[in-house]
Amino acid sequence: MESAPAATKAPKLYRVGTLTYTKSGLLQVMFWMLWGDFFFQLMESVTPALIPLQLRWEGASDTLIGFVSSPAAIVAVCLYPFIGMQSDRHRGRLGRRRPFLLWCTPPVVLSLVLLGAAKPAGAMLHEVLGWVGGSSFTAAGCTIGWIAVCYVIWVFFNAYITQVYVYLFVDVIPKEVMGKFFGLYRAVGAIGSLAFNRWALGAAEAHTLHVYTLIGLLYASAFYMIVWKVKEGEYPPPPPKKAGGGLGAAKRYFQECFTHPFYLNFYCLSFFFWASLVPLSFIVFFATQAGQPGYAPTLGLTLQEFGEIKSWTFLIQIPVFFIIGPLLDRFHPIRVSLVGLFLISASYFSCYWLVHGSTSLLVCWTINQGVLAIHLVAWVALTPRLLPRTQFGQFFSANQTFGYMSMIITPPICGWLLGMVRDYRYLFIFCGVCTSLTLVALVVLYFQWKKLGGDLHFTPPDTIFKTPHENAP
Repeated sequence: MESAPAATKAPKLYRVGTLTYTKSGLLQVMFWMLWGDFFFQLMESVTPALIPLQLRWEGASDTLIGFVSSPAAIVAVCLYPFIGMQSDRHRGRLGRRRPFLLWCTPPVVLSLVLLGAAKPAGAMLHEVLGWVGGSSFTAAGCTIGWIAVCYVIWVFFNAYITQVYVYLFVDVIPKEVMGKFFGLYRAVGAIGSLAFNRWALGAAEAHTLHVYTLIGLLYASAFYMIVWKVKEGEYPPPPPKKAGGGLGAAKRYFQECFTHPFYLNFYCLSFFFWASLVPLSFIVFFATQAGQPGYAPTLGLTLQEFGEIKSWTFLIQIPVFFIIGPLLDRFHPIRVSLVGLFLISASYFSCYWLVHGSTSLLVCWTINQGVLAIHLVAWVALTPRLLPRTQFGQFFSANQTFGYMSMIITPPICGWLLGMVRDYRYLFIFCGVCTSLTLVALVVLYFQWKKLGGDLHFTPPDTIFKTPHENAP
């Protein structure tokens, strides 16, 4: 008798919502999302690097540069809650995320092109104002005004891109591979930022319009490929709108997002950790000869020497992102983040005591940025594990609001403290204190998470207010 043929093993399937992937299908989705992330980071690198330079080329003061740059955090605080709820509730042929990517990409690219053309546009605006009697405006002033207006337009529409792109991750990437994906996401994003600083930044002054336009078009082509290639699943209908209009929606938002201790503690992590990133912008003053008169001596490096050290600290994060990704799926992001935050705090305090020259700065800061990468990738993977999936945009925006509030509050406090101690070395203490507070908040969150079910049975707390009619069977 002939033996029966061996049963073939069914291919593993990956599910998220109503979406089902084979391994090949999942790899395709991850490829397009990571492909978009590379060019997204290119685009995100342009304005923070070039806007201050463009303003300085027109003779703007540090105060004016700070004023022009401030709308980003303010717009985020005001707009992100609205974006989260709007995207969560949207239903359309393309889903609830991709329509926003489709609609907001053209104005983002247009604003980038207009920023690149700021110099000739400012000169043209100056001529027009001269014809109509506005002779009190200088050409430089017109260029600065043009940059400010175009930057606000970019901030507004890019706020949609930034938020909805992250929401899309949660809707199309299965939970069991989320850690690996976010490790790759962080690594590819770091490569994109590195590519901008290595090959585009040096050409920005002579070819400003070309840099803005090229990166804008590359970004647009990548995101339209996402809209075309990445499909969303079916969503349940959104809950009915409550009476009260906009005021009622705002009340509901605050009731759902800011009444449960678990979520409030979760938001505190962003508040303290984002605060720890603010003093890092002052490291250039501690390392180089650009320190303030009357302050403690700095390390005295040249800007070129400092740039070389910084590039090494940036490169070290890329392999860490690749290594940490699989560990997140095995040990859970909250545990990996606990380890990362402890090491970050220890490294900041060590920098205060051990950095005394270029070599010690290179070693200590490289170690610090390496362990910082552990928390960065763990945190981005932790968010979709702890926030409600059906209202992810809403709760994610609430978390971002806390982070941006920190970015508004912390800079003047940091500047005031440094002015009091008159020693840039204390910025490491400031960073260490903030990350230590983040660690305390995460320890509290860990015990809350365990109480709510932990690894096997955790379910995000339900804070949705229901009327007696909705509660009825």
